[in-house]
Amino acid sequence: MPRLEIRLFGPPEITVDGAVVTPDTRKAVALLAYLAVNAPTGQPRHRRDALATLLWPDADQSHARSLLRRTLFSLTHTIPADTLVVARETIAFSGKQPVWIDVQDFEASIDECRRHDHGEQTVCPHCLPALRNAADLYRGDFMAGFTLRDSANFDDWQFFQAENLRRQAAHVFERLVQGLTVQHDYMTAVGYARRWLQLDPLHEPAHRALMQLYAWAGQTSAAVRQYRDCVRILDEELGAPPLPETTELYQAISENRYPTPSQPVYQAPPVHLAKRQPAAPAVPALIGRQAEWAALLAAYGSIHEEGRLVVLEGEAGIGKSYLAEAFLAQMRLRGATTCAVTCYEGEGALAYAPLMDALRQALAIPEASVRLAGLAPQWLAEAARLVTELATLYPQLPAPLPADSVGAHSRFLEGVAHVLGSLLAGPAPGLLFIDDLHWADTASLELLAYLVRRLRSHPLCVLVAWRSAAAGPPAHLQQLVADAQRNHTATLIHLERWERNAVQAFVAQAPLPGTPSSALTDRLFQETEGLPLLVAEYLAMLAGSDLTPDAVWQIPPTVRDLFQARLSRLDQVATQVLGAAAVIGRSFDFDTVRAASGRSEDETVAAIEELLRHNLVHEAPPIHHGSIVYDFVHEQLRALAYDDMSLARRRLLHGRVADVLHHQVRRAGSNAGVVAALLAYHAERAGRNDEAAAAYALAGERARQIFANRTALAHFQAALALGHADQTGLLIAIGDLQTLLGEYRNALASYRQAAESSSSSTPVQIEYKLGLLYHRLGEWKAAGEHFQTALAQASAADELSLASAIRADWALTAYRQGDMAWATTLAAQALATAEAAGDPPALAQAHNVLGILARSRGDAEQAIHHAAESLALTRRQEQLDAQIAALNNLALAYAAAHLPVQAIGLLEEALTLCLRLGDRHREAALRSNLADLLHSAGHHEASMIQLKQAVTIFAQIGLEAGPENAEIWKLTEW
Repeated sequence: MPRLEIRLFGPPEITVDGAVVTPDTRKAVALLAYLAVNAPTGQPRHRRDALATLLWPDADQSHARSLLRRTLFSLTHTIPADTLVVARETIAFSGKQPVWIDVQDFEASIDECRRHDHGEQTVCPHCLPALRNAADLYRGDFMAGFTLRDSANFDDWQFFQAENLRRQAAHVFERLVQGLTVQHDYMTAVGYARRWLQLDPLHEPAHRALMQLYAWAGQTSAAVRQYRDCVRILDEELGAPPLPETTELYQAISENRYPTPSQPVYQAPPVHLAKRQPAAPAVPALIGRQAEWAALLAAYGSIHEEGRLVVLEGEAGIGKSYLAEAFLAQMRLRGATTCAVTCYEGEGALAYAPLMDALRQALAIPEASVRLAGLAPQWLAEAARLVTELATLYPQLPAPLPADSVGAHSRFLEGVAHVLGSLLAGPAPGLLFIDDLHWADTASLELLAYLVRRLRSHPLCVLVAWRSAAAGPPAHLQQLVADAQRNHTATLIHLERWERNAVQAFVAQAPLPGTPSSALTDRLFQETEGLPLLVAEYLAMLAGSDLTPDAVWQIPPTVRDLFQARLSRLDQVATQVLGAAAVIGRSFDFDTVRAASGRSEDETVAAIEELLRHNLVHEAPPIHHGSIVYDFVHEQLRALAYDDMSLARRRLLHGRVADVLHHQVRRAGSNAGVVAALLAYHAERAGRNDEAAAAYALAGERARQIFANRTALAHFQAALALGHADQTGLLIAIGDLQTLLGEYRNALASYRQAAESSSSSTPVQIEYKLGLLYHRLGEWKAAGEHFQTALAQASAADELSLASAIRADWALTAYRQGDMAWATTLAAQALATAEAAGDPPALAQAHNVLGILARSRGDAEQAIHHAAESLALTRRQEQLDAQIAALNNLALAYAAAHLPVQAIGLLEEALTLCLRLGDRHREAALRSNLADLLHSAGHHEASMIQLKQAVTIFAQIGLEAGPENAEIWKLTEW
């Protein structure tokens, strides 16, 4: 019976009876490896759909299953027959053929040691053979050098398997060193210690073990060389000296007074992460906040069919977060589903970051699947753009429409609003809390504004907090709150500093020695001026002292000095880990800070425990499965720790964080844009401009896909400034975004730069885009010149659909110039070319222009015919922008035919669609046209409302374009 052996440590190797066999494809190797690790004999079978999604995530389910069938055919003809049981829906090992897998043998050897009658940190003589076997099996990292470039899901699985097995191997080598040292087999132990150190050259316990082993073996010079290697590596990688215990061991070896061999080389204590023990009493939320609490209860109690926006504003340290958290806790007792997220300084370029956190929190509630059961699949598919967990939970979701399709942005916002509203629904109104909103990215603010405008149909409480100091929140958010207040759907609560009686109440609850005196309250109130954060921090400093109110308090008068005094208590390792965390940002995860600091897992755990004890960081609530996350208790603490480091060390740490993020981008899924933006930020600050430029470009593309246009624009501009290789492509993308945002002059400059940077003649797309932009600006001659050049290029390339579109737009420009004959000729040519191409969108555009020309000649019948034909075509093709144009022009044709009722109805429909699309210039034109018709019909008040809104929008666009572009105000048809 043939024997199959699968070796996955190091490069994958498959043998049958000792002969190496090679499957036809890498996917076959990946499939066998996945089954070998996750589905050995006796384990549950794997479903075909899950395996197809793992290996071909970008293919539709039918195509992925077909590819899986071909891969299985190749694999089953490479390995012995009957090795696998391949059923219609599942795949598994059969158990009929002998199969040996090195990973299983490796883990079995470790498990054998665990079954011995002693603790895991002890090494008995019976452990050594099993540990030696495990060490011999580990011939390299799991599947080293193997990757599937088109399957991020498999790469993600492979990465975490490799990391887990690497940690187990390090533990094996460490225990072998311990066991062999007890037997005085020092040189054999040296070999395993070197392998231990190869896994992590920055791991000082391994360096110390080697130093001791060399000393015990009588090789003092080798021990000294090992210490010097340790010093060199730590200096090059971390810019830091060895730990004191490493230096002390070196001095002891140099002075021939090192420990005797009977003492163990290194025995790590069991790892237990301590829970946070606050150094200062938390600020009780209701001290001095009775009126604000009553306002919160009243606002929440007013929610029935309509939701409510509640704003907490005040200066930094005033207690907004504490008040909100206490309120959320109280509402949870009433049955409300709550969700709390925070925006962070420096993350304004991370599109939708707080809303993604909110969705993930909400998806973690037990009732999530029930609450989403009745939601339309298209809304779930839209929200899955932000959080891939939805696609995992609902694998049969339809694919969302492309990000650049018409109306896709509105559908995306609506989908996220539906999903979030459904997840927070329950027996009591749900509650979404967003803290530090003044640091939110523009895309999140846009989505929040969209949700708040629809609170009339969502019984939801949206609670936000922002700082009122300095510039305050963005102007458009202030306007949104003002509008909501006028509609009686918003409550604004301003928090003031504590009065003396509130400080006294807080002092009375503090764990101070003895009974707090009135003089202590007076002194605290004088020093803090009633700012709750400072009151708490001063009391934290006093809690362990016997200072009296009239003594000289050794407390700096500013927050910076106060935080510096707390930082000075940390030991060397904790200070290094804190510095790495400060570079990462306000919020940081365990794995990244460990990698960035260069410290071992044990050292990082001990350092974080110290930071928790000193109340410098706290554990953040879990959002999803993964690394433990921590937050600095105050942004000023993070800023101080960052500023205290030298520029050289900051650059080194930024580079190490960038290295970590570089490996995370491909596995980030829907978070790839966020991770890429962080990678760009850190790479730029590490002086790695090429890497930063590439990451900014990737972040911009992902932001554009989820309609975060301003965020995408900022990323593309940053990539351009850092010298990205594709200057032309970036400039075109920037021009496209500026056009969407109505920044016409900036868009023109970007397209011109793109044309100048192109290695060949100006591409037809740029010429066409320039023509369209000049048309929007009313610069007819320039528009016509660009259309003429673009048409020549499109015709030469035999691009009929593009040529038809250019002719149609050029016809409209000629009409606006007063050249009716040329406009008519171009429109007829556009129709003929569209018919030859058989392209419905081009046909719709040609009929639309022909309708405009017919109406201008006074031929209402032909105008109605062409506009109606255009509208029918656009409805079938779901072209939102073309449909708006056809509705507008058909309405104007009906008005010319003295049919005002039909015309008003069509314009109202066009305006509704235009508001979804977000084209402000054309929205203004539609409102102006509607105002004229309403006035003619005698609806003067309604007419004036539309006219005022139109004038406001025209003024905003005209101001940016400049006074020379008066044609912007004259737009009526397009």
